[in-house]
Amino acid sequence: MKERRFKTRSVEETLALGERIAAMLHPPLLLVLRGEVGAGKTTLVKGIAAALGAAAEDEVTSPTFTIVHEYLGTKVRLFHLDLYRLETEEQIAVLGLDEMAGYDDSLVLVEWGERFESVVNRSGGEIYMEHGEGDERGLVVRLKA
Repeated sequence: MKERRFKTRSVEETLALGERIAAMLHPPLLLVLRGEVGAGKTTLVKGIAAALGAAAEDEVTSPTFTIVHEYLGTKVRLFHLDLYRLETEEQIAVLGLDEMAGYDDSLVLVEWGERFESVVNRSGGEIYMEHGEGDERGLVVRLKA
């Protein structure tokens, strides 16, 4: 497993880091985004989506209540999921995760996916985010070789 560590000190730096991380991601790929509430997972997705031309930063919102947002770029089909409100593997099974991850150009970023064994087993790695002081965030990107 390849691992890279990063630190950001502001929302703007987290958005900019999304561009660097986007360059590391090669579809088709499903990644679990781990971190406490407010760690900056959706902010990072905003930066990744913008870097990939899938959506402008202000178009990306948390899918907490809708579960899935899809953004179509010229080179990537980005799916952003938030599984926080789901509780069972049966709920995961009806989401169509296999179909989302099945496109050659798909990048599937899943918040709270670590709660479900089926998601972890499908993943090609994870991005872990943690709070620091103030707006500081620590990030660890782990990608399976």
